Amino acid sequence: MATGNRTPGLLPYHNWQETVPDTATFPPPPVAGLFCSSTGNASCGDAERAHEFCEEFPLYLPVKPSDAMYSFVRRYDLSPSQSPEFCGDISVVDQGRWRGSTNDGNGDCLLTTNLPLYFSMKDSPFLTKTSKTIYFEVRLIGIRAGPVTQSTDDSGFSIGFVAQPYPSWRSPGWERGSLGVFSDDGCRFVNDSWGGKNFTSKFRIGETVGLGMTFHLPIKVPSASANEDEKANVDVFFTRDGRKVGGWNLYEELDVESGGIEGLRGDFDLYGAVGLFGGVDFEVLFDPAVWLWTPRDCF
Repeated sequence: MATGNRTPGLLPYHNWQETVPDTATFPPPPVAGLFCSSTGNASCGDAERAHEFCEEFPLYLPVKPSDAMYSFVRRYDLSPSQSPEFCGDISVVDQGRWRGSTNDGNGDCLLTTNLPLYFSMKDSPFLTKTSKTIYFEVRLIGIRAGPVTQSTDDSGFSIGFVAQPYPSWRSPGWERGSLGVFSDDGCRFVNDSWGGKNFTSKFRIGETVGLGMTFHLPIKVPSASANEDEKANVDVFFTRDGRKVGGWNLYEELDVESGGIEGLRGDFDLYGAVGLFGGVDFEVLFDPAVWLWTPRDCF
């Protein structure tokens, strides 16, 4: 028989607040990835070819640009490199400004800058001791017939960045060393061959969207004896008609299906990239003078 002064029938009190941690201090849960897009999806064959390509061709090691090469990028004097799958027209209408269109029914194809926007051996915050931002905008002028159903719902583009080499029939965000945001469903992709993650709404005709990456030193600046594998802290941001409307940190908590962040941590050169599918009329803007977004600091 138990003894003591406890009042009969009264259960013992447990101060659970002291034993259960305050979940408000926990980091946010990972953003759940989607198995497939709710709009259009590339073929399994294209995805398999891309995986084989990435296994066969590792990312190029970064190179230090010549002064002349770096000057071209600083002046936004960039030319489009179009993939063999690109069927349509593309022209440089002014320094730092492209205008183009793809044919009705065009399959997945890729445009990239001819030079990196980010040179790891020139722009890394570990070398400069300051942050580096890369950014550009795309204006959606028109949408026409898509590659599958000939509906405009099958057409669109993605804005992003890629490390080279990159499979020319894949949009930025789908394979290693890349990220992108898509016009048809607003999802964002980071090295993700599945359905991406919910991020924003579908882009509108006439709208201008922008994507940027800012590379920072880690919060604790590494000393000479720090781990040599330490990489820059990277924030990604997205704009619509000149307003910042979203973003994420590259090192956000990831789920097990995530494709990782290889090639995007500031340790490889990165090119501006636009993925296109179906008939699309567009402009690509690299010169800050024609951006709708106004940066606080000069790049």
